[in-house]
Amino acid sequence: MRVVLDTNVLLVSIAPRSVYRPIFEALLAKKYVLVVSNDVLAEYEEIISQRANAVVAVNVLEALGNLSNVIKQEIYVKWNIVEIDKDDNKFVDCAIAGNCDYLVSNDKHLNVLKERGSDLVKLINIYEFVEILEELNNLV
Repeated sequence: MRVVLDTNVLLVSIAPRSVYRPIFEALLAKKYVLVVSNDVLAEYEEIISQRANAVVAVNVLEALGNLSNVIKQEIYVKWNIVEIDKDDNKFVDCAIAGNCDYLVSNDKHLNVLKERGSDLVKLINIYEFVEILEELNNLV
């Protein structure tokens, strides 16, 4: 399963006591493939530095860089699907270019993917992704 996590999903999953920690733990356990682009990584670093601190951001990015199930995707086409918050297009473009199964986000600006009936990438929220991960664990 190939996914793109928006920054807030990654952010809330890295805290050890977070109810969303299973997302980060499943990544570390290589239960799914995380697809990132340079733009996505830059935003991860910026926001994690702001909300936690620079040391946490560096550690998270270093961990991502060392995982074989994190794939860096080049972006050749900018789809510009999201018009309200154009900065969110980096996640859509990465998910499309990386042939991802899911884009995981609670960002309402990305709902345009559902409204347009886009079959380029499937948008799911954090709760749906946790359920998918729980189902995977139950199968093992």
